[in-house]
Amino acid sequence: MKLIRLLPTILLAAALAGCGTTAVPRPARPVAAPPPVTPRIVQHNSLVGQHAGAALAQFGKPRLDIAEGAGRKLQFAGAACILDIYYYAPKQGAEPVATHVDARTPEGRDANVDSCVSALRR
Repeated sequence: MKLIRLLPTILLAAALAGCGTTAVPRPARPVAAPPPVTPRIVQHNSLVGQHAGAALAQFGKPRLDIAEGAGRKLQFAGAACILDIYYYAPKQGAEPVATHVDARTPEGRDANVDSCVSALRR
């Protein structure tokens, strides 16, 4: 009686055993590196498009100078505001230029970039 109950399971296992196939490995395709992304400039102020040397000449030694991946961030601070300037190369091998600038008050509120630049120059 036990054999009769197990018979469907045994037949199913035997049928499925013939269905197995051996996987054939495919040759690996080379993975193309994504093209470098050219930073898009969407701001217009006196610092955007300038090299880091221009900011260093205007404001002196930065409070922070940080490498962030392919970019660089310079931060300048004064009593009136804090200025963050982000630099990225417009194309591979080119010298990085400022592509974005943020200005804020010491309390963290948004500030006008050009006003902050003027305040930091004084």
